Amino acid sequence: MTAAVLGVMGGSGVYDLPGLEDVREERIESPWGEPSDALRIGRIGETRVVFLARHGRGHRFSPTGINYRANIDILKRAGVTDLVSLSACGSFKAELHPGLFVLVDQFVDRTVGRASSFFGNGCVAHVSLAHPIGPALQARIAAAAQAEDIAVQRGGTYVCMEGPQFSTYAESTTYKAQGYDVIGMTNMPEAKLAREAEITYATIAMVTDFDCWHPTHDAVDVAAVVAVARANADKAARLVARLARDFPAEREACPVGSERALDGAIMTAPAQRDAALLAKLDAVAGRVIGA
Repeated sequence: MTAAVLGVMGGSGVYDLPGLEDVREERIESPWGEPSDALRIGRIGETRVVFLARHGRGHRFSPTGINYRANIDILKRAGVTDLVSLSACGSFKAELHPGLFVLVDQFVDRTVGRASSFFGNGCVAHVSLAHPIGPALQARIAAAAQAEDIAVQRGGTYVCMEGPQFSTYAESTTYKAQGYDVIGMTNMPEAKLAREAEITYATIAMVTDFDCWHPTHDAVDVAAVVAVARANADKAARLVARLARDFPAEREACPVGSERALDGAIMTAPAQRDAALLAKLDAVAGRVIGA
């Protein structure tokens, strides 16, 4: 069996993870370029936890400027089996108010300027993303939230926009009319890459605002988002700590097959595979390419 290692991706307002013990920082090189920051590796209870600040400490990277491939690659190299994404978001529904955590289970990708796959010419692969969230991991998050008396909404669709600008009113009302629940700028291609790396992924979307559709709320601004994000950070740390304390020692089979997502996914015949690309895939796809 594979030992379970819990990864935590900190979003806006979450640049560290209080409660980590025996912490060490480790900079892991990636063939995909420079990741956002050093990994902070420690434990909570008996669970090994690996934390990465998505935007870097000090919020140095914009949503488009994040090297998502390098981030997921180094988490894989660090042994992460399950990844929890902490992400600030706007809400399209009055009941999904600022301060609420939404455990989304679907994504709509509206990004246009990001590398969204580890694979490409020389090694073509297609993984299933029908169910991008690991349901068992999400259920564990929901149970941890209940134990900590933290309000969460389970289920919902997260639309990922390119940014860095906030939505226009026309965009906001269109997404609301389409029935989406929340909007953010960072979970795509992160969720896609996690699936390609066979890491089980789940999102805690932390509502900071009502985007700009709401008739009685001002347009979104950074000050308002940061204020709510900071308030959310303490709850997020409590939630992750409880999740980690109750986490299994060994990796569980994912109901949607996250841990074997590359089974049958590679289309390129072995003789036609590009050696340079295969070398970069050693961590992500080593299980199936024999790296």
